[in-house]
Amino acid sequence: MLPLGDDNSDRRLTPFINWALIAVNILVFVVFQGLGENERFTYAFSTVPAEIVSGQDIVTRDETVSYGGQLYLVPGLQPTPFSVYITLLTSMFMHGGLAHIAGNLLFLYIFGDNIEDYLGHARYLIFYLTTGLLASIAHVASTYVLGQDPFIPSLGASGAISGVMGGYLLLFPQRRVTVLLFRFLTQVPAIVAVGMWFVFQVINGLGLLGGGGDGVAYAAHIGGFIAGLALVKFFALGLPPRQPRAFDPYRQAGGPYRYR
Repeated sequence: MLPLGDDNSDRRLTPFINWALIAVNILVFVVFQGLGENERFTYAFSTVPAEIVSGQDIVTRDETVSYGGQLYLVPGLQPTPFSVYITLLTSMFMHGGLAHIAGNLLFLYIFGDNIEDYLGHARYLIFYLTTGLLASIAHVASTYVLGQDPFIPSLGASGAISGVMGGYLLLFPQRRVTVLLFRFLTQVPAIVAVGMWFVFQVINGLGLLGGGGDGVAYAAHIGGFIAGLALVKFFALGLPPRQPRAFDPYRQAGGPYRYR
């Protein structure tokens, strides 16, 4: 099930922050990571669990590995020019490849603007960064709890985006989401689209928490999602209550919708 859009007919704010987050992710990937080719930059600013726990910058040697009869140079961990704890933030804006960034930014584009509309620009930015940081910490903790390799770096926006999705599920459980299901386009409530995504993370994360097997840090996804669920109402404290939507017979009948 691949989400493609949602109902934005009641959106009040232009999602400048969400657009800016998307732009920064693209800028970092294209300019600083060189479309994923600048591995030394990537290895310097990714989150390394061993560095976060020890507070020490760890530098390792490059290694030559054989794969499919070819020799490849794998860079070691690179020096981080600032405190290693800054990587908890910088890693949130880096990606491992085109498919990685495309998938993450699609989900951010679909779900992020609704949370920004609900919280406002400033609160949304703080919410996004907070859930992303908590997701990174969840990954670091699970790495040690489950005995994973603490020297494998992690990166990506999916922890913060998982927080956005957790908030979305709590705030908009019945909002219609357009999804590609097998080969068909259909609309399902957010509780189905987002809920199934979270169940998939839990199922695939069993035995893989902390980033093993398939290279996905499922603990970051799960931790970010739970953080979003737990914190979105806190970030909304003091905001005026949103007025419920007026009855719209066209929407009740299944259209028209305004999708991104």
